[in-house]
Amino acid sequence: MDASMWVAKTGLDAQQTRMNVISNNLANVNTTGFKRDRAVFEDLLYQNIRQAGGQTDANSQAPTGLMLGTGVRVVATEKLHAQGNMVNTQNPLDMAISGEGYFQVAQADGTIAYTRDGNFKLSATGQIVTSSGALLQPPLTVPNTASSITFGRDGTVSIELAAGGQQNLGQLQIARFVNPSGLQSMGQNLLKESPASGAPQVVIPGQGGAGTLMQATLEASNVNVVEEMVNMIETQRAYEINSKAISAVDGMLKYINQNM
Repeated sequence: MDASMWVAKTGLDAQQTRMNVISNNLANVNTTGFKRDRAVFEDLLYQNIRQAGGQTDANSQAPTGLMLGTGVRVVATEKLHAQGNMVNTQNPLDMAISGEGYFQVAQADGTIAYTRDGNFKLSATGQIVTSSGALLQPPLTVPNTASSITFGRDGTVSIELAAGGQQNLGQLQIARFVNPSGLQSMGQNLLKESPASGAPQVVIPGQGGAGTLMQATLEASNVNVVEEMVNMIETQRAYEINSKAISAVDGMLKYINQNM
């Protein structure tokens, strides 16, 4: 009877974790480039009381076994990399990737992080940086003589000079991963490479399976509020039924104690 309580407890823990994941998705519904997470469940070890196929007598085998489960746990949280909606911002420094790929940004320690957030700004020296000041890679510097900047769908960057004429600033590249779900979230809309994600494949937008760039556009979060609300209700009901299982077992134990 005690075992039933522990099994139900694992259900409570797992549903609480799932609720944390759903809450984080809803909290980031307006976060640019955010990809929603989902909790991945797996059952725990089984107590094998009788083996399926075991001999019941000299000439017969048991068609089924007797195995008692010990509960459930959340084994992973997986990011779902479906494309978010494209929002036209009219800001020439805003960029979105239509398709696969990530912008590369340099961190303070010199390592490269990856992001789908294309909300870029100009630093005091004219370099293109993220909202937190991280430098876009490969680095691009816009001179103060520029009157406008253009990002091509293939990542070519050019400016219109105030005195007239155009100037090519360089080529923007994006990174792809064999397993983007294996990237490690760092906060600040940044992800980093992990052994599970594989090494980055740095390519020109539109080539090698990579997406293309869209200027003056941002990719919205791919969180669907209605879907998350349904998941929240489902989680609440699963949590409730596990708590009722504990109450039911407690009532059975009381009944045994009172009648002994």
